[in-house]
Amino acid sequence: MNLISKLLKPEAVLLDLDVGSKKRVFEQVGILFENHRQIARAQIYDSLFAREKLGSTGLGHGIAIPHGRLKHGRETLAAFVRTLEPIPFDAPDGNPVRLIFLVLVPEHATEMHLLILSELAQMFSEKSVRDDLITCADPSSAYRLLTEWSPYASPVRRAAI
Repeated sequence: MNLISKLLKPEAVLLDLDVGSKKRVFEQVGILFENHRQIARAQIYDSLFAREKLGSTGLGHGIAIPHGRLKHGRETLAAFVRTLEPIPFDAPDGNPVRLIFLVLVPEHATEMHLLILSELAQMFSEKSVRDDLITCADPSSAYRLLTEWSPYASPVRRAAI
């Protein structure tokens, strides 16, 4: 079991979102959380953009992990988006992004925030995971892939054991 399986809800997996910028991704995720979690879309958007202003959350290899803190938040929120076409994200490798995992944590959840980001970075460092997410046929397949991934079954971990 991974941390993501405790955070990600099936309705928060959006595949082939037709957007042209990270701004539009943040807006769509804001609408998603407003509709499903009754959190104002502006709060989601503002939190994600506040962090993005500090530096891009693009990792490279077509991956971004935008994250932020929610004032008065009581729970961690997560969403996965695969865009229809790659979008600019100022990633270090200069490549556009299609796979985006968004995380919003309560304002004081520092340790949990770092654990989640670490697990996501490990997951997305696996080319097979990235490839499988690009080719998933439907949201339920992507959800299963994300929530069933195990850090203990990863090729890097197996090689170290």
